[in-house]
Amino acid sequence: MTTPEPQSPSPQPSVPVSKNRIYRSPAGLAGGVLLLALALWLGIDALVAGEGRTPWMALAALLFLVPLIAAYTVRPAVFANDDRLRVRNPFRVVVLPWGQVASFRSGYSNEVFTESGDKYQLWSIPVSLRGRKKAARQEARRASGGGRGRDGVLGGLGGGGARAGAGGAGAGAADGPVRAETDKVMDELRETLEARKPANTSQGEVTVRWAYEIVAPVVAGAVLLAVLLGMG
Repeated sequence: MTTPEPQSPSPQPSVPVSKNRIYRSPAGLAGGVLLLALALWLGIDALVAGEGRTPWMALAALLFLVPLIAAYTVRPAVFANDDRLRVRNPFRVVVLPWGQVASFRSGYSNEVFTESGDKYQLWSIPVSLRGRKKAARQEARRASGGGRGRDGVLGGLGGGGARAGAGGAGAGAADGPVRAETDKVMDELRETLEARKPANTSQGEVTVRWAYEIVAPVVAGAVLLAVLLGMG
């Protein structure tokens, strides 16, 4: 009698992981890169050509300023997928499953609130009062008939005309109010919250981690600067 060969278990279907949507500030990135380039240029020049205590002062200043500039300009980002929201602020990383998110608020800054009442600012999605005023002017011109609708030039850039195509089903969305870019981002996050909050994969605990890779060199640079200045 032949012994049947053992069969390998059939592979379990993997659960697809949704991709992150990343929200960052283009102005912050551009300004941060320029400031970092300037700081490194001046600091390295002082390290190489400086005399006496100048190289040590330049080293301390670089340790203090470079991570601080990066923390407030290049580092901030918001990552959103179907399960959670990850907020990378200058000195902390906050992971919020959608089930723990209560609401978003947009005032002079954009913020997320948890079910327990904690509040976290979204550094990478700054409120643009200038953008809101510009959107309000565009909306006023459109309401008075002085500008083209979304199916015209503005709609062509945003793809609104394509969404409103089939039988006029999307006409209501295409004719919606003009919004500033950061307000559109917050609207998208609110829609994701509403759709994903009850999902089983969106449950869990809020976690907060300090960015020691930023804090440590900043503290070291500040201490070294204080010692060098104290030595006269």
